[in-house]
Amino acid sequence: MTQTVSAHPSGGYILDELFVGMTAEKAVEVTEARIQQFAEASDDFNPLHMDEAFASKTAYRGRIAHGLLSASFGSAVVGMILPGAGSIFLGQNTAFHRPVKIGDTVIARVTVASIDAESARVVLRCEGLVGDQLVLDGEASVRVPRRRRPAKG
Repeated sequence: MTQTVSAHPSGGYILDELFVGMTAEKAVEVTEARIQQFAEASDDFNPLHMDEAFASKTAYRGRIAHGLLSASFGSAVVGMILPGAGSIFLGQNTAFHRPVKIGDTVIARVTVASIDAESARVVLRCEGLVGDQLVLDGEASVRVPRRRRPAKG
């Protein structure tokens, strides 16, 4: 059973608050500006992402977003919602199934798949959807804080 959650009031869930099936989502629109900013941040200016004339002659018949741009929306869920602040990626595998185009809205969905209380690690099932179409999926291994730091007074 899954249960959709929103961000924890403290900014992040700690290990003891997590359970298998916890799910969080974030919708992100793929814009020209996001593609440009990602190209600049990653130094990936592949014409398939940047040049309509080039991309229109490919199997995609137009520009597509960087795969890792779409995958990075899951990072926003992990870092800001579930588990949230204090969590850190240890590993990730991702499979890309469909291209994402400018103007698409990607729903990044993360679900707790397993919890290892001894190591404070969780495995998260990660999915990206455009409408009802799965565009990417995979798993991430994430270390989660065991306790919150006390507020500074």
